[in-house]
Amino acid sequence: MNTPYRAGTIAVVGRPNVGKSTLINGLVGAKVSIVSPRPQTTRHRLLGIATFPEGQLMLVDTPGIHGKQKNAMNRYMNRAARGAVSDVDAAVLVVEAGRWFDDDALAYAALKESGVPCVLVVNKVDKIVDKGSLLPFIAEVTREREFAAVHPISASKRKGTDALVKTLIGMMPESEPHYADDEITDKSERFLAGELVREQLMLRLGEELPYAATVEIEKFEVDGEMLRIAAVIWVERESQKPIVIGKGGERMKAISTGARMGMERLFDRKVFLETWCRVREGWSDDEAALSRFGYTD
Repeated sequence: MNTPYRAGTIAVVGRPNVGKSTLINGLVGAKVSIVSPRPQTTRHRLLGIATFPEGQLMLVDTPGIHGKQKNAMNRYMNRAARGAVSDVDAAVLVVEAGRWFDDDALAYAALKESGVPCVLVVNKVDKIVDKGSLLPFIAEVTREREFAAVHPISASKRKGTDALVKTLIGMMPESEPHYADDEITDKSERFLAGELVREQLMLRLGEELPYAATVEIEKFEVDGEMLRIAAVIWVERESQKPIVIGKGGERMKAISTGARMGMERLFDRKVFLETWCRVREGWSDDEAALSRFGYTD
């Protein structure tokens, strides 16, 4: 008897920096969502497509749900995260092993309100020194909370993810695949190029600037076997430009080189990348600027 093929959509939800994007990239088998140690690296709702012999999972990567809504950018990210749980077949709540905070409870409350079945994923179990503390932690988190299943995993080391995939596919409706085997995201290459530049900002600027910067792709052209891409890094104040550019332009060069190498791996072709840094005062609290830079619901 043939097992029916299943396909469906799963919202991957959690507070910032618990490993949602790392999990999605691991399941997809390609880098569709940027990753950094900084909270709020993910700003957009993004679909990662993971295809297996038994089924296809359409994984919605979301900004981390957080209580603080200090500006238009924070409000946009919370709307994007909460909007992701509408019209999905199931949800995954990702939490960090041994750590449960108010924002975790906020994310769970958003899922409970949506009514979709939810799987608890306890990530970063490899970082727990006392493995004996894991079961009491899971027992505490699941007490008086309803989950369809619980999976302790390490997304970065790909441990425990096979069992998670089996559970998630089993929760999906019987369906033909929605996407071809070689499709990995619903986002354009232009969008992904901008994200790879922004990833380098998050990685290289430490605590100095990342949340005051965004990236706009001004040019994305196919020139034979090469891509020609022009990117603008927007900051909020003139005093922030030297931070991005660095002494003698060294930091901008490192950002550009790291982004270009990421693009060449992802797009599998040579990339010629030009980058500039410009100022738009207070863009992160300006609805018109957010819309221009692609932050739209």
